[in-house]
Amino acid sequence: MSDLIIVTGAAGFIGRNIVEALNKRGQTELLLVDTLGTDEKWKNLRGLQYENILSPKQFLDLVLSNQAPIPRACIHLGACSATTEKDADFLLENNYRYTRTLCDWSLKRSVRFVYASSAATYGDGALGYNDDLTLLEKLRPLNMYGYSKHMFDLWALKHGLFDKIVGLKYFNVYGPYEDHKGDMRSLVHKAYHQVKTRGYIELFKSHHPDYKDGEQKRDFVYVRDAVNVTLHFALDSKVGGLFNCGAGQARTWLDLARALFAAMNRTPDIRFIDMPEILRGKYQYFTQADAANLQKAGYTQPFASVEEGVRDYVVNYLEKLSA
Repeated sequence: MSDLIIVTGAAGFIGRNIVEALNKRGQTELLLVDTLGTDEKWKNLRGLQYENILSPKQFLDLVLSNQAPIPRACIHLGACSATTEKDADFLLENNYRYTRTLCDWSLKRSVRFVYASSAATYGDGALGYNDDLTLLEKLRPLNMYGYSKHMFDLWALKHGLFDKIVGLKYFNVYGPYEDHKGDMRSLVHKAYHQVKTRGYIELFKSHHPDYKDGEQKRDFVYVRDAVNVTLHFALDSKVGGLFNCGAGQARTWLDLARALFAAMNRTPDIRFIDMPEILRGKYQYFTQADAANLQKAGYTQPFASVEEGVRDYVVNYLEKLSA
């Protein structure tokens, strides 16, 4: 079997961290796939070891012409991850059809296929956050990004593929190498720079009667844990399925903000601003992964707490960059 591993979205946030983790395992026979464009994302490649990097179109052309090298595993993270993206046709092509093509190609060649789904597929959470496949068809995503991910999940379910492939519903992931993501960066990254320049953090007010300002809750995942879960299924396990990648514990935005101030050795100064109208009808006030199936599948490592993850991110990455 080839030692080659293909990672799409490899210069992106989670992808870059996965490539680094693979390098630490001694794996350098890697084919990276990503669009570098004209922004600063290329900087994420610095310090990494790999065989080659191709654009998504170049790689797709090789796949369609049966000239792509056959890897040990294909870790497919490449996608448009902007929850505010309005071009539905672009999302269908980039997030849904591209994933179908790679999945078909991988299965026909007995290549381990692990792909990124999203917690955005759960919509407003009215049905909870259980990754049981029997509930999949009932989910109603709130934005086109979530729906484009949900479409592939449904297609894989319809064709009975989850005994062979793995989809991961990443919850709110934060950590090193998200600098290039603009508005899609985590609050930790945005707020760190707010504190540095202004001394305070701005959080959205709540527009839901059941949640006070700052007490909206998320299942925050440090990127190191997202990487460990991904590599567990890509390289260490033969189990198939669609799994939540979350800590299984919802924490408030206030918890996250206070953890940041603590990591920076600052006194908390948190202020509230109105949520933009465009987000109000599509906002998730509570997310919490049901981690039971993930644990049954053999992944039992504990996730970092908000305090642990934020401190590591600040001390070992953000502070070093700003030094």
